[in-house]
Amino acid sequence: MSTSGIPKTYKLFIGGKFPRTESGRILEVRGPNGEFLANASRASRKDFRNSVVAARKAAGGWAKSTAYLKGQIFYRIAEVLDGRAAQFIAEGVAQGATHAKAKADVAAAIDLLVHYAGWSDKYQPLFSSVNPVASPHFNFSAPQPTGVVGVIAPTSGSLAELVSVIAPALIGGNTVILLAGGHPLNAISFAEVLATSDVPAGVVNILTGHRDELVLEFVKHMDVNGVLLCSDNTEEKKAAELESAENLKRMSLQPDQALPQSPYHILDFQEIKTTWHPIGV
Repeated sequence: MSTSGIPKTYKLFIGGKFPRTESGRILEVRGPNGEFLANASRASRKDFRNSVVAARKAAGGWAKSTAYLKGQIFYRIAEVLDGRAAQFIAEGVAQGATHAKAKADVAAAIDLLVHYAGWSDKYQPLFSSVNPVASPHFNFSAPQPTGVVGVIAPTSGSLAELVSVIAPALIGGNTVILLAGGHPLNAISFAEVLATSDVPAGVVNILTGHRDELVLEFVKHMDVNGVLLCSDNTEEKKAAELESAENLKRMSLQPDQALPQSPYHILDFQEIKTTWHPIGV
């Protein structure tokens, strides 16, 4: 959102860069009274496919990153966001929130980042187990990342909602493609925070566009390992479930609202790997 009167066009965030949409289409972002705020890129299916390539390229390195590194990056995101709080509050007010509500939204987003940073080295011990077996083996199970996760954000698009739906998948070692719909200003401004917060290129990719055009593309793509869909639309959820059954994709269907803080949302996009190790008899 420009303060100089020059209309601003926000780009997409793919592979750590800010490309224009290949389609050349835009979305007009307007305030509650219809006043023009900015232009946002309207992502196409080609833009989505490009983001999958970027997320897959980054997946191996992010999955192997230490818990300490991921936690430190989350703290860094929180620090940068805190430093730009005034911008996000102003954008929240421009989109119809009261100053108090916009300020609380930014504070909640920062709190979520710090919360999940603290889980970076704790969810593994919590969800791992040593399993008794009737053979001369040491048997244990541990979670590992699913891979590339597509996230369709809640429609209200508040900053805290966006952070709540991507943070669990990220701290669990997954790379993320986020689709932000109705009120995309928070998402595209948050992309600028991520770009200056030590997040490796491709770990988070942010698209702005129409849900009805892209949701099923998220579910059908064979190189997307899991999808989190925040929706109260019965038809949308049913169509997504049917498409996911075709390629055995991991699906998490959630209400059209922020996810509550919980380590179990990290587990939503973890695969349990069980290892057998022979022992002497």
